[in-house]
Amino acid sequence: MNIHEYQAKELLSKFGIAIPRGIAAMTAAEAVEAARQLPGPLYVVKSQIHAGGRGKGKFKELGPDAKGGVRLAKSLEEVESHAKEMLGNTLVTIQTGDAGKQVNRLYITDGVDIGKEYYLSMLVDRATGRIAMIASTEGGVSIEDVAHDTPEKIVTITIDPAQGFMPHHGRALAFGLKLKGDLAKQAGILGKQLYDAFIALDCAMIEINPLAECSGQLLVLDTKMSFDSNALYRHPDVVALRDETEEDPAEIEASKYDLAYIKLDGDIGCMVNGAGLAMATMDIIKLNGAFPANFLDVGGGANKEKVTAAFKIILSDPAVKGILVNIFGGIMKCDIIADGIVAAAKEVNLSVPLVVRLEGTNVQQGKDILAHSGLPIVAANDLGDAARKIVAEVKKAA
Repeated sequence: MNIHEYQAKELLSKFGIAIPRGIAAMTAAEAVEAARQLPGPLYVVKSQIHAGGRGKGKFKELGPDAKGGVRLAKSLEEVESHAKEMLGNTLVTIQTGDAGKQVNRLYITDGVDIGKEYYLSMLVDRATGRIAMIASTEGGVSIEDVAHDTPEKIVTITIDPAQGFMPHHGRALAFGLKLKGDLAKQAGILGKQLYDAFIALDCAMIEINPLAECSGQLLVLDTKMSFDSNALYRHPDVVALRDETEEDPAEIEASKYDLAYIKLDGDIGCMVNGAGLAMATMDIIKLNGAFPANFLDVGGGANKEKVTAAFKIILSDPAVKGILVNIFGGIMKCDIIADGIVAAAKEVNLSVPLVVRLEGTNVQQGKDILAHSGLPIVAANDLGDAARKIVAEVKKAA
């Protein structure tokens, strides 16, 4: 789960991390009132969407010459003008894709005098099973570009969860950012505060870009934060920050049925049980010259209700021209899966080609149920056969 910048900053501030003063706003009038409560005379008007690259982004409705999603304002009138241009319009950044995201919230912050910008993030490194702190002297720019062009400027510090954040980690962070004196001490303290926040909130990632030196103080000027969804039951206060307008409606619907769904750009819908099998299914569709329309994992406990919901979610995408069901009956038996597929296909009034590949417990019973269903379901013997058949069916229907 992701949250907005202003929400992430409010959480970090509870751990003693320094941030500029700022107030969220939903309307232009609220933006002006927020600015009035800040010292000024320089303000920053920031679009709030779940995507990075906002400053360099462009609004679809304003033309290529308009300013981006993060703007400076030197008066209340400028704050109001920027707010009116941003709210309700669609911001396209390098992370949103061409569709962009509608801006419904703003964050008005106090302008600061920036001396130097740095990059700092913390995430789970699955290769080592530890938390990795990543730092760079090149802040305020795309870290992906830094990694590609000057990887030597990126420092990675791994933290053993059994030990936690130690003083030597703080010194390594300060050394990596080339900080000395009081700023080096601040970096060590900030690293510990960030680690404490990461652990306490069950974060998946905290990214600060830029971390800025402002009048002798390290300030978090921009941050992104995401959480381990499996741990959200421990954080109802974090769940309350969820902004569903930033999420795909189909993904929200899928989460109600404990389905893992991600929309993709192709035209063949996939319904699979198991993430690894889902990845293999998408790969073999591409190998046969087509593209998957989604990633959808119904999990090991698939039943009629889940399968029906999965079909409805897949078909809610108008780009879907065919569906491939690839199920390995382990925990759930193939005959039960087949009953669910038949019932779901009838309930949703399936109108696109459907290819089903079943394997595992009671596979023959499952195939018999599909064969005698009276529905135009195409059975497949293996994964390769299934991919070839659904690609052929979609081409034939076209």
